[in-house]
Amino acid sequence: MYYSKEDEILIDDAWQDLKRSCDKICKGDDDRNLINRAFFLAKEAHQGVRRRSGEPYLLHPIAVAKIVIEEIGLGVKSVVAALLHDVVEDTDYTIEDIERIFGQKIASMVDGLTKMSGVFNADTSAQAEYFRKVLLTLSDDVRVILIKIADRLHNMRTLGYMPKDKQIKITGETIHLFAPLAYRLGLFPIKSELEDLCMKYRFPDEYNEIQRKIEETEPERQQYINKFCAPIHAILQKNGIEYEISGRVKSVYSIWSKMQRKQISFEEVYDLFAIRIVFKALPFPSEKTQCWQIYSSITDIYAPKPDRLRDWISMPKANGYEALHSTVMGNDGIWVEVQIRTQRMEDIADRGFAAHWKYKHATLSQNEDAFDNWLSKIRDALSGSTENAVEFLDNFKLSLYTSEITVFTPKGEQRKLPFGATALDFAYDIHTKIGNKAIGAKINHKIEPVTKQINSGDQIEIITADNASPKPEWIDIVITTKAKQAIASYLKREREDNISHGLAIFEEKLAQFNITLSGSVLRKVMQAYGCKYKDELYSKIGAGIISLDNIEKIIKSSSASKILKFWKLWRDSKPSDGNEEGSDTTEINTNDDQFAIASCCNPLPGDSVVGFKDPMTGKIIVHKASCNELNRLASLFGKNIIRDQIRWSQHRAVSYLSTIEIRGIDRMGLLLEISRIVSEDFSINIREVSIRSHDGIFEGNISIYVQDADSLNAIMDKLRSIKGLERVKRSIDNKE
Repeated sequence: MYYSKEDEILIDDAWQDLKRSCDKICKGDDDRNLINRAFFLAKEAHQGVRRRSGEPYLLHPIAVAKIVIEEIGLGVKSVVAALLHDVVEDTDYTIEDIERIFGQKIASMVDGLTKMSGVFNADTSAQAEYFRKVLLTLSDDVRVILIKIADRLHNMRTLGYMPKDKQIKITGETIHLFAPLAYRLGLFPIKSELEDLCMKYRFPDEYNEIQRKIEETEPERQQYINKFCAPIHAILQKNGIEYEISGRVKSVYSIWSKMQRKQISFEEVYDLFAIRIVFKALPFPSEKTQCWQIYSSITDIYAPKPDRLRDWISMPKANGYEALHSTVMGNDGIWVEVQIRTQRMEDIADRGFAAHWKYKHATLSQNEDAFDNWLSKIRDALSGSTENAVEFLDNFKLSLYTSEITVFTPKGEQRKLPFGATALDFAYDIHTKIGNKAIGAKINHKIEPVTKQINSGDQIEIITADNASPKPEWIDIVITTKAKQAIASYLKREREDNISHGLAIFEEKLAQFNITLSGSVLRKVMQAYGCKYKDELYSKIGAGIISLDNIEKIIKSSSASKILKFWKLWRDSKPSDGNEEGSDTTEINTNDDQFAIASCCNPLPGDSVVGFKDPMTGKIIVHKASCNELNRLASLFGKNIIRDQIRWSQHRAVSYLSTIEIRGIDRMGLLLEISRIVSEDFSINIREVSIRSHDGIFEGNISIYVQDADSLNAIMDKLRSIKGLERVKRSIDNKE
C-alpha cells in the first residue's frame, strides 16, 4: 500500500519546511545527508500507514522533528532520532538496523524513544512501568526525554481525532507527568500549551468561554499596557538600553486554575497579564547588576509591592529559570507584574535545558549547573528505586512542580530542597548513611527534632548516632524522592531479614511439638495472631512482636466453622434511547455496593463526573471530572476510566454532606442571618458550624446536607448577597 499523489504533496511540503529549519543546525553536507537518510528510511518504513485523522503517518515524525528544532532547540542527532522514533516500534526495522545505518548513539536514542512492552509485575500498572522505563533514559541522554515531550506535544495538538476515553487517558498522563516534566526541564511555553490542550479536551466549554473573554478584553488590555509602558520606554531609551517590552497574557489553564482554586469569576482575576522587559546585556557590569538598575528605574516611576519581589537571578530555579519579578502599582490603582531578564535568560526560559547547554560555558554564574545537579539527583533516584512503578511515579512527580527553598550546611554550602522539606530530607540529601543514622538536627544553632520542617535560609547540622535506624513513620514525613526511597529500601531489607528469621523460629517451634507445617496450620496461626499474610506473621515473629508461647494450644484447638460468601454486583442500566448505538448507561446509586463517592473531591449529583473502576475491588469510584486525583489515576490506569457510561440517578432523594467556606467582615447578627438563609429559606439541615473571628474579620465553615450541586450553588448564591461576606466557596479537599 502506497501513499496517493495528494499524500506525497503533503509529505513533500512538510519535508521541505523541515529542511529549511534544519539549515540553522547543519554545519555541513554530512549533517544534511544524515537527516536525509533518516527521512527516507522513515518514509519507506511508514509507507501507506495513516494516523487516526486519515493523514499520512509520516507527517507525525516530521512534525516532531520540527518541534525539536524550533521549539526546543536541539541539534542534528536529535532530529534524526525524532524522524525515526516510531520506526522500531511500528515496523520490521530493529535497533540493530538503526545502529548499523546511523551509529550507536542515534540507535541508543531511538531505543529510548521506542515504547516499552512486555511482561510487567502483576501488581503494577503497565502505563506507570512504561513511564519509569522512559524516565530511565535520563541516565543516558536527556535529549531522549526532550524528544519524548515533543512527541507528546504533537499528539496533543492532534488529540481531537481520538475517542473520548482515549482523550481522558492521554490528558491524564499529560497533566500528571509530561507537563510537570516540561516545566522542570525549563520548557515553559510547551508546559503551558500542554496544560491548555488538556483543558481544551477535558473542559471544552470552560476553555472556549475563557478564550472568548480574553479575546474580547484584548483591545482594552492593550490600551492599558501601552499607557503603562510609555514612561518605561522613555527612561530605558534615555539610559541607552537595547530592549523589547511585551505584555504576556496568562494561559487559559492558568486562569481557569486560579478561578477554580479561589472560586472567583474571570473578571476577578486581576493579574491576567504581565509586562516582560528583555534587554541585551552589556559586557560590564554583570547581568545581575543591570537587571537591578532597570528595576530601580521602574520603581522610580511606579511604587513596588514589597512582598511580591522575586529574585530568581541570585538564586535561579532548578530548571535554570532566571529573572527579576516585581509587582508595581500602575495606572488607575491596578497592580501589574513586571518581569526583567536578559536575552540569555529569555532563551533559557523558552528553551530550558537545550539553551542551558548553549550558554553553559559562556557564563560564570555560580548556578550554571542547576540542571546538572537536578539530573544527578533524578538519576540516583531512578537507579536506586525499590518501589513499584505507581509509587515511584507518585514520588517522582513531587520533584517536578514543587517550589524550592535554599538552605546551608554548617560550612556554608548551598542545598536546594522542595518547599516543605524537613531536616531529615536535608540529611538524606547530604548522604543516605547520614539520613539513616540521624537522631536530631541543629537548625540555626538550635537543637530541633529531625522531623522539623526547614525554611529557606536555614543553616542545618545533622546529629547522628551509630545505633540509630530509620523508623517506619519517617516515610510519611519526608517529601523528597531520595529520602523516601532510602527509607523504604532500609525498611524492606529489615523486613526481609525479619521474615527469614521469623520463619526459622516458627519452624523450630513447630518441630518441638512434632507438628508439620501445612496450609491449615498456617491459617490457624495467622487467624489467631490477626495476620492477613504469612509474610506478616513471619516478620512479626522475627521482630519479636509475636512470641509463639501458646502455639500448641492454638494449633490443636478445633477449627472454627467458616462460611464462604459469594456475591455479584448487578449494574442498574437503562436501555439505549437510540441516539447512540449500543449505549449502556449506569446510574450512580450510592446505596449500591458497586459505587463509592471519592473522598478526595466529594462530587454531588449534578456535578460532571467520571468513574474509575478500582482494579483491586472492582468498585466504581465516582470523581468530579476536574479532580486532580482522577488525573493521576487516568495517567496510571487509563483503561479503568469510565466517562460516558455513568450518570446520577434521578429517582432517589439522598442527602450529601458538603462544606461551604465563608470569610468576611465581622458584625453583630451575621451568624444568625447565615443560619436563617440556610435553615429557613432552603429548609436545609445544618450539621456543623465553625466560625473564628479576629481583628474584625471572620472566617469558617458550614457543613450542610444537600441533595445535589444545584441546591448547593443556590445556597451559596444567596449567601453571597449578605452584606460583608467576601468569600463563599465550596470546600474541596484536593484543591482543584
